[in-house]
Amino acid sequence: MDVVHPRCAGIDISKKDAKVCVRIQGRGNRRTSSTVTTWGAMTNQILALREHLLERKVTCVVMEATSNYWRPFYYLLEELLEVMLVNAHDVRTVPGRKSDVSDAAWLADLGAHGLVRASFGPPEPIRVLRDLTRARTMITHERTREIQRLEKLLEDTGIKLSSVATDVTGVSGRLMLEALIDGRNDPVQLSQLAKGRLRSKIPVLTEALTGHFSAHHAFMTRLFPGRIDAHTADIDKLSARIDEAMAPFRPARDLLISIRASRRPSPRYSSPRPAVTCGCSPPPGIWPRGRAPHRGPTSRPVG
Repeated sequence: MDVVHPRCAGIDISKKDAKVCVRIQGRGNRRTSSTVTTWGAMTNQILALREHLLERKVTCVVMEATSNYWRPFYYLLEELLEVMLVNAHDVRTVPGRKSDVSDAAWLADLGAHGLVRASFGPPEPIRVLRDLTRARTMITHERTREIQRLEKLLEDTGIKLSSVATDVTGVSGRLMLEALIDGRNDPVQLSQLAKGRLRSKIPVLTEALTGHFSAHHAFMTRLFPGRIDAHTADIDKLSARIDEAMAPFRPARDLLISIRASRRPSPRYSSPRPAVTCGCSPPPGIWPRGRAPHRGPTSRPVG
């Protein structure tokens, strides 16, 4: 098999250290040499590993995407070396591995013969933007969970505020929750705190606010608004930061938005077209609902 990278290194990464195998293809009658060493996972030790690989004139480094432990190795080595981040499943499915070969040596052997495919490694601006958007999505989910826990607590008291109000943590919902925490349990007075469109539902809201809200429920309810507000503040900060990080990609984003808008259906095609019926089909009302009429073995198809 042809050798693509005569000087290749494979790295088996763990939380505390990494096993590094440097494979150097022999020329002529010389045998291929493989040297396995252990390096720590601290930044200074990774930098020392980079200098070691440069001294050995390694042209390709192969590592598996093991949890998040690969990140410091990948970010520091990719500055001066060609790094291939491969999927562990793809590495295991390659046949021909010997039982006595370490993971680092196997990765170096696969990389030398070009038998592995590198995963996508985005550049730093994309990585920053991805971290921001993922953090915002995660915090948004956490905020939704806190609101759902608050709704379950209100359900435990018999208060059906979420059945009438769209947002329990809105302006009207906050006023009603604060009144309940302060000990004001009269449904009529609570319903009068409604604002905006919710005032049109005061009779139904009065019924929904009738329940058994004890001091224990008041203590538990007091825990949720602070966490919900903290999540909302973090979401706002992340959104502002994302807008700043999107500045280099704003032309591409605007182009994508324009393409998506241009592919919307025209209003004249928004209504469904009439169905095309076959001339041999019976008119409506001839056959009863359910099973079709039974045909005997000698009957001929109509039409």
